[in-house]
Amino acid sequence: MYIPFSDIDLQSRIWIYQANRQLTETESGIITETLKASLDNWEAHGKPLTASGKIFEHRFVVIAVDEREELPSGCSIDKSVHWLQEIGQRMQIDFLDRSVAYLDEHGIVQTVPVAKIRQSVQEEIIQPSTTIFDNQVATKAQWMTRWKIAASNSWLNRYFSEQTSLKEK
Repeated sequence: MYIPFSDIDLQSRIWIYQANRQLTETESGIITETLKASLDNWEAHGKPLTASGKIFEHRFVVIAVDEREELPSGCSIDKSVHWLQEIGQRMQIDFLDRSVAYLDEHGIVQTVPVAKIRQSVQEEIIQPSTTIFDNQVATKAQWMTRWKIAASNSWLNRYFSEQTSLKEK
């Protein structure tokens, strides 16, 4: 059963799917409607799941499920991944982008491949104060407080330590 994202419980489990590019308004509308229809019929072991989904920053699809009444099964979680893969194939969007997303100085979402993080820190493209997106948060409450964080407060902090060590030499 689909409910608005604002109404889903704070302890609801979430999954964040990062698109490999910014979504247009038209694409966002199509994805939102497709997602609502899919989530409205989402179930685990024949029982309906209370769920929601929404697009943020024209880049991230966040799906939430309230586990208080029914837990999603492995099959139902796989189904949600397949929805995004199918939508992505039709629209030529990769929703399984694993690069690091951050906000540039203009507030625009940019990404850096994981293999180029060290270089991005050295070139000061990503700085300790740069806002990054932690797509590993697990609940809506975590998403609200820890999804957008300073790079220095994330796993990227080790690269700033390396950078400091190199400057001291």
